[in-house]
Amino acid sequence: MSEILAKYGFLIVPIIKVAILVFVVLTLDAYLTWLERKVIAHIQARWGPHRVGPHGLLQPLADGIKFILKEDPLPSGVDKKAYFFAPFLTLMLALTSLAVIPFGPDITVFGYTTNFGIADVNISLLVLFAITALGVYGIALAGWGSNNKYSLLGGLRSSAQMISYELALTLSVVGVLLIAGDFSLKHIVEKQAGDFGLLSWNIVGLTKGGGGFTQIIGCVCFFIAAIAETNRVPFDLPEAESELVAGFHTEYASMKFAMFFIGEYTSMIAVSSLFAILFFGGWLSPFPASWALTHYLPSIILVPLGLWVIFDGIRYETILGRVILPGIGFVMTAIGASLFLSPMAVVNEMIQGPFWFFAKVGAVLFFYIWMRGTLPRFRYDQLMDFGWKFLLPVSIANVVLTSAMIMWRMK
Repeated sequence: MSEILAKYGFLIVPIIKVAILVFVVLTLDAYLTWLERKVIAHIQARWGPHRVGPHGLLQPLADGIKFILKEDPLPSGVDKKAYFFAPFLTLMLALTSLAVIPFGPDITVFGYTTNFGIADVNISLLVLFAITALGVYGIALAGWGSNNKYSLLGGLRSSAQMISYELALTLSVVGVLLIAGDFSLKHIVEKQAGDFGLLSWNIVGLTKGGGGFTQIIGCVCFFIAAIAETNRVPFDLPEAESELVAGFHTEYASMKFAMFFIGEYTSMIAVSSLFAILFFGGWLSPFPASWALTHYLPSIILVPLGLWVIFDGIRYETILGRVILPGIGFVMTAIGASLFLSPMAVVNEMIQGPFWFFAKVGAVLFFYIWMRGTLPRFRYDQLMDFGWKFLLPVSIANVVLTSAMIMWRMK
C-alpha cells in the first residue's frame, strides 16, 4: 500500500477525499434539517420529528425519498436554461467552497502525508471568497428564469443584500490577515497556536501568538455579515414567506427545490468552518498543550454520551427504539473506552484536530438555529441601513485599530 501511495498518491488520495467529503457533507446537511426542526420545536415547547425512527432520526431519509419521488412540474413561460441551471450552480458553488478549508493538521496514513482537506492553497481565503461571491448568481438566475414576479423580487433582494454585506464580510477579516501576514487558512490557524490555549486565538489575542490585539470587533462583524450572506434569519429577506410566497424558489419542486436547501446548509457549514478558523483557532485545542489529560477528552466524552444513549433507549416508547438506541450507545461507549484505555496514542492524537474543529463548527451551527427560533425578520430598509451605515463603518474602524496597534508594536 505504501508503494502504491508513493507512486500514485497524488491521484488516488484527492479522489478518495472528495468522495468522503461529499458523502459527509450531504449527510450533515440532511441531519442539520433534523437538528433545526428539533431545536426550534423544543424552543416552542413541541416534540418536533419523532415518528420516523427513534427520535425521528430517519426523518431525513424519508424527506430525501419524498423529494426524489415528488412530481417536478415545469411552469409555463420559464427561461429553461436559467431555470434548470440555477439550482445546480447554487449547489456546485456551495460544495466547491469546502475544497480549500483545512479540517485539521496534516495526517500520515500508510507512510503518505497529506493535508486534512481537499486542496492546500496558499491563497485559500481569497479562493473561498471568490467562490462564495458567485453564489448570488444561482439565486438571481432562479428569480429571473422562473417567470414569476415574487421569484424575481426575491432574486433582486438577494443580489442587493449579498453585495452590501460582502463588503463588511471582507473587511472584517482584514485584521486577522494583518496579524497572520498570510492568506493561507492553514497558516492562519498555525499562527494562533500558543502555550496558553485559547488565549492565543484571534478572538482573545492576549498573547504574542495571537498578535497582541483582540479581533472581537471583526469577529462580531464577520458573523453578522455571514448570516446575511447565507440568507438566514433575521436576514432571510430573499425568501420572506409572508411577503414573497417563498421567494426565489417559489416555482421549484422536487430535487431542484432540495438543491437550493442543500446549498444553503452547505454554505452554513462553510461559513461556520471559516469562522472557527479565523477567530477560534481552527483545530487547536482551547487548553494549553501541557494539560495532558485534555488530550483524552474526545474519547472520554464518548463514554458518558454512549451511556446516556443506552439509558434513553432502554426506556424509549417503541420497540425499534429500545433495540437500536442501546446498540448505538454500546458502540459509542466501547469506542470511547478503547481509545482511552488501550495504547492507541496515535489514533487518539490523530482525532484531536478534527474533534475540536467540528466541535467549534457545531457550536456555530447551533447558534444559527437558535437565532432562527428567536429573532424576527428585519424590514428591508432596516437590513440595508444596518449593513451600510453600521456594519461597514465598524469593520473599517477595526482595520484602522488593528493597523495602528501593529505599527505601534513594530516601533
